[in-house]
Amino acid sequence: MGEQYHSVTLAGSALKRRCHACAFFHDREEEYRLLLPFVREGFEQRDKIFQIVDGRHRDERLQRIGDLGIDIGMAEESGQLEVRPWENAHLRAGRFDQDAMLALVEEVLGKGKEQFGFTRFWANMEWSLEDFPGVDDIVEYESRLNEVTSRFDDVVVCTYDLNRFSATVVMDILRTHPQVIVGGILQENPFYVPPEQFLGELRARTMPGQ
Repeated sequence: MGEQYHSVTLAGSALKRRCHACAFFHDREEEYRLLLPFVREGFEQRDKIFQIVDGRHRDERLQRIGDLGIDIGMAEESGQLEVRPWENAHLRAGRFDQDAMLALVEEVLGKGKEQFGFTRFWANMEWSLEDFPGVDDIVEYESRLNEVTSRFDDVVVCTYDLNRFSATVVMDILRTHPQVIVGGILQENPFYVPPEQFLGELRARTMPGQ
């Protein structure tokens, strides 16, 4: 990227620094409406596009990206586009291992920087509702993810279907992201709690007598 600012538009807002945002949606159409322009801009700027989806929706995701006028085959062959199902990311080996996933994110962002200069990372998070060991660690993972994203200048967006997550989980997720997209608007998150503080709270919750 050099010294020139890398222009990124997300949910209609121009970003001026790295971003780890949670995006709350009521359906996939709302999600596509807000994030496909983010993808299109990434292709125009030759950024790395890395996405993680429910495997049952992968073909639909690729079709939506192709509808933007993007040659999917060429984009995948060049490495610019990578759309992984949960089984090849969060749920590898049939479980959620947050340490392994954090290492994967760091690897993806590191390679993206070397090969393309910038990465746009979009992950659907409903994998945590599946019946696999370790999925209950999602909140701790999201907090720890800030330690990884702080070492890069990229944009990471974690999307959540509000129809499927409880209010308690949504509030915890909200507290682990510096930025939030809600109601179609990106904003700095006033509820964000840094990892060192939030992880201490999580540990206190699991202490005997709490």
